[in-house]
This record gives sequence, structure tokens and C-alpha cells, in this order.
Amino acid sequence: MSDVRLALTGFMGVGKSSVARHLAHVLKVHRLDLDAMIEESEHRTVTSIIESDGLDRYREIETDNLKHALLAGDVGILSLGGGAWTIDANRKLLKKHGYTTIWLESTFEHCWLNISFSHKDRPLARDKASAEKLFNERQKLYCLADWHFIVRPGYTSYDVARSIADELFG
Repeated sequence: MSDVRLALTGFMGVGKSSVARHLAHVLKVHRLDLDAMIEESEHRTVTSIIESDGLDRYREIETDNLKHALLAGDVGILSLGGGAWTIDANRKLLKKHGYTTIWLESTFEHCWLNISFSHKDRPLARDKASAEKLFNERQKLYCLADWHFIVRPGYTSYDVARSIADELFG
């Protein structure tokens, strides 16, 4: 399946990274987590970049890393950070490089539960009220994705990946 080009988007805590890992395994393609790529290239965490350089600078770094990832040409499954899809330039880059975008859609409560139990620092979701506000703001942009997959309660990230693979590639 060397021609697979899928990019997963959705709110933080929905499971993009985990689903991407399983989906890449099921489809036997290379995957890349954009946030992990950024942390590796910048030698610091996403949180430290946002806190020291600001969110606007972080978004510039994110777009630069996305460009590099897409130019490499070997990424079958790409998991985006929760805000990457909200940037018009990033949406255009993904389209230009032939990626089908998948919105992993879920409820805020599902995402918040995962955020709450995660050990990962989320500078844009340090409290429930600000996270929910951001969730609601981003919905109108996530729905621009090519395909929606509703993550239902009780689904594991493997279940989601398997369902996506079955529906897209039968």
C-alpha cells in the first residue's frame, strides 16, 4: 500500500497518535507524528516552545515541519497536532501532496477524559473550560476534513484503526 496517504486530525485527546500507530501497522506503511517530529527537530517539547516562543511561532515551526515531512514522500499515515489542521496553509499543503484527511470526531467529554488521564502537558487545555472553548471553536475547521470517523465510547485505538482500514480499503 505504498500509495496510502492519510492524515489524521481531531481534537487533543481523541487518539490521533494511537490510531495512527495501529493504522500504519495494519496497512504496513510508514507513519509520522507531527508533534514528535517537532519536538525532535527543536530539541524541546511542544509545551516549552509555546511557553517560550508563543503560539504564533509554534504554528510557524509546525508548518515548516509539515512541509519537510510531506517533501520526504514516504509518510503513509500522518498524525497532526490538534491545531495543525486549523491553519489554512497546512490544509493546502496536505491537499497539494495528495493526502486524504480524516477527522477523528468525538465528544468533548471523551477528549477531556483522555486529556485528564494523560501525563502529557497540554498548554492549551490546562482547565476544562478553556479546553471546551477551544474544542467548540475548532469543530467548524475539523469538519473540512475529507472524511469523518466518529470515535464511539468503548472503541480502542486499534478498533478505530481497523474500522478506518476496512472502510477505506475494504
